[in-house]
Amino acid sequence: MLTIESLTTFLGWCTVVNMGLLAVVGISLLVMRDWAAGIHAKMFSLSEDAVRIEYFRYLANFKILVFVLNLAPYVALKLMA
Repeated sequence: MLTIESLTTFLGWCTVVNMGLLAVVGISLLVMRDWAAGIHAKMFSLSEDAVRIEYFRYLANFKILVFVLNLAPYVALKLMA
């Protein structure tokens, strides 16, 4: 049975996992920026600058989704308890 406490715990762990994934991907792209941009530019026939812009857009959208779908409901449930 799904209780508010179990849902709160679930959303808390989802937030931790997703923020960890965001950190790992962000650090990976920072460290391997030129290598990854070169590969993806060749794969998709884009310039390396366009690929870097898409990396930034991806990270920004992922962060917004984590905040909206994981963190905000978690905080709301914590405030309710």
